[in-house]
Amino acid sequence: MPDSGVPGANGSGADASRTELEQLRARITALEATRPAPRPPRHWTRSLVATLLIVLGCVLAPFGVVAAWAADIIGDTDHYVETVAPLASDPDIQNAVANRVTTAVTQHLDLATLLEDVAPAQRPLLEKALGKLGNSLEGAVSSFVNDKARAVAASDAFKRIWTDANRQIHSSVDKALTGSGGGAVKLENDAVTVDLAPVVEQVKQRLVDSGMTVAGKIPAIHTNITVVRSDEIGRVKTYFRLLQLAGLWLPVLAVVLVAAGVLLSRHRRTTLIVAALCFAFATLLLGAALTVFRVVYLDHLPSSVSQPAAASVYDTLTRFLRTSVRTVVALGVVIAVAAWLTGPERHAGLVRRLWHSGIGAVRATADHAGLRTGPVGPFVHRFRTWINWILVAAAVLAYVLWPFPTGWVVIGLALALLFALGVVDFVAEDDSGRTPITGGPHQGDTERTPA
Repeated sequence: MPDSGVPGANGSGADASRTELEQLRARITALEATRPAPRPPRHWTRSLVATLLIVLGCVLAPFGVVAAWAADIIGDTDHYVETVAPLASDPDIQNAVANRVTTAVTQHLDLATLLEDVAPAQRPLLEKALGKLGNSLEGAVSSFVNDKARAVAASDAFKRIWTDANRQIHSSVDKALTGSGGGAVKLENDAVTVDLAPVVEQVKQRLVDSGMTVAGKIPAIHTNITVVRSDEIGRVKTYFRLLQLAGLWLPVLAVVLVAAGVLLSRHRRTTLIVAALCFAFATLLLGAALTVFRVVYLDHLPSSVSQPAAASVYDTLTRFLRTSVRTVVALGVVIAVAAWLTGPERHAGLVRRLWHSGIGAVRATADHAGLRTGPVGPFVHRFRTWINWILVAAAVLAYVLWPFPTGWVVIGLALALLFALGVVDFVAEDDSGRTPITGGPHQGDTERTPA
């Protein structure tokens, strides 16, 4: 019997092998097509340098804020005087001055011979001024002098004396810090002090006018009130001088380092968000340090220094510094939020869609009311990107040129920029002829301005 099935079987086996081979090749091709592209090699050096630059910039951030404050305190007399001028109206300062002057004046009054040295004709006036002394002559005189001292401390004369003394402090700061030379500002026993001799003279004159003519015989008295005191003032002087020399260059350097790190990174938007928040956090640590140092500083003051007055001086001198901290923190948060909102992240896209939907709803309402833009809409739409960047540049320029920006200034500029961008989005009209508009007579709901 002929074996007719063998050749057929052999042919079918070869066909089946080819079919299986083709299927395997097709599977391999499909797998290669779906396999993700190989990742580019990671630039570890580039990422490391970017990270180091950002970290260094964030470390320098608080020092930059302090350097700018030191440069401002030294470089602008009017700003310094404007900063400390309100202290003349501070009750704690007035009480400290009055108490200091009272002590100095009563130490030079001979209470035992006080009434004996007064002419008989003047004794009734003095007795009336002092009241019923009884056995407490010393207490009565001290109280009487303190009342006059408080009156002087609350007067406009003391405000002028305080302003002039602090202007002299500013113009003679090197002398005050080195302790060389004379004048009303001195550095003694690790303390910057102001001579209250002019206040003493005002008190003596008021005592004389009130009938205590014996006060006119008191010699010139030089008593001081401590403005700043520190056991480490020599070291502080060195650091203060270094920061003064650094001036505005240090904060600029901190910003440049962070910007360079962001530009060098591969994921710039994410890096910008992280860097802005870290910059703000580093500066916020300075604000916390100021609060902690305030407690430590007041606790280490000697008993002879009025703590309430010292606290008022400290708060006033660091007010601009705290304002700068709040400004930098607000700026960092605003930049981080802006970078996040303009990014591809899903939640950021949702916020943008809600924003455009809201503006679109207002635009549709204006459109149905017959408001038209005319040629303005297409023009804004055509140059919308340029207009947006011009608005951003204007906001940045406003911040840079602002004399002493605060955190509220940063927030206000950010909101103003957001409003301006919203107006641009509202006014912009695409080529479909849809008119957003700003004004014009009602011409029918279906009318459209040609593109």
